Amino acid sequence: MLISQRYPTLGELQGKDFLSSAQITAEQTSELLQLAAALKTGELKINLQGRSLGLIFSKASTRTRVSFTVAMARLGGQTIDLNPSVSQVGRGEPVADTARVLSRYVDALAVRTFGQAELEEYAHWASIPVINALTDLEHPCQALADYQTLQENCGPLDGKTLSYVGDGNNVAHSLMLCGALLGVNVRIGCPEGFEPEPGVLEHAQQLAAGKCSIEVLHEPNATVQGADAIYTDVWASMGQEEEKEEREQAFSGWCLNKELLALANPEAIVLHCLPAYRGLEISAEAMECKASRIFDQAENRLHAQQALLAALLGG
Repeated sequence: MLISQRYPTLGELQGKDFLSSAQITAEQTSELLQLAAALKTGELKINLQGRSLGLIFSKASTRTRVSFTVAMARLGGQTIDLNPSVSQVGRGEPVADTARVLSRYVDALAVRTFGQAELEEYAHWASIPVINALTDLEHPCQALADYQTLQENCGPLDGKTLSYVGDGNNVAHSLMLCGALLGVNVRIGCPEGFEPEPGVLEHAQQLAAGKCSIEVLHEPNATVQGADAIYTDVWASMGQEEEKEEREQAFSGWCLNKELLALANPEAIVLHCLPAYRGLEISAEAMECKASRIFDQAENRLHAQQALLAALLGG
């Protein structure tokens, strides 16, 4: 059975790019989560034998690199790691040339880079699906795994509340956009000066209109009050290493700890996209508590990306 027979809106994604959480519809997002769950339990098997995925990662990666590689293998395909340091990409070959050449060799590209503009340039020149494996603006594959984890633990997502405490970064952006599509109330809590991009916030609020709320707060206790999930991320992302000390001072009092968790829903879960720095953005106690679903969340990167690849490649 084709994916499109069971998940009608996913058939529309075949051959398309996935550059942003907001690039697909609410129905497609929901069906991707359903497909990911079916793949995780083994209810469905999808065959992409003979298909190849190219990875172009200009930033360090553990979970994204391994989960894409294993996801493609479970679908029967293969992955080629096109490390810029050992390819012509690292010697300055234009994206326009690289994208067109690779389109003749592989069936999809997952690109992890700094600027969203570079990702969009790959998508412009490539004739195959291009996937955002993280940019400074968004991390949409992470958001799919995050909401899969929330759904596993809390049931239907409509009306649930996810509270994120930390930097208004790429992860926060995708949580807002994807949450808005799924009807999740998303609160972003951060110190003043570390808010999400205004344009992304406005877009998320437009998507959420009439369904849920997307808001930015500047006080940690208010952010997590009654939440179904509390989420955090590192305070200094890749490329911000020089700001580490300054950011640690600015985020003093924003650690996800047992005191903060006590203000959430009694059944609330703890999430972190990893890597985590215990004692900074999250306490060791919160990281290892019974409410933590951090390693389930990491596992779900595999299942969510397997679903995404199957949809884009027409499994």
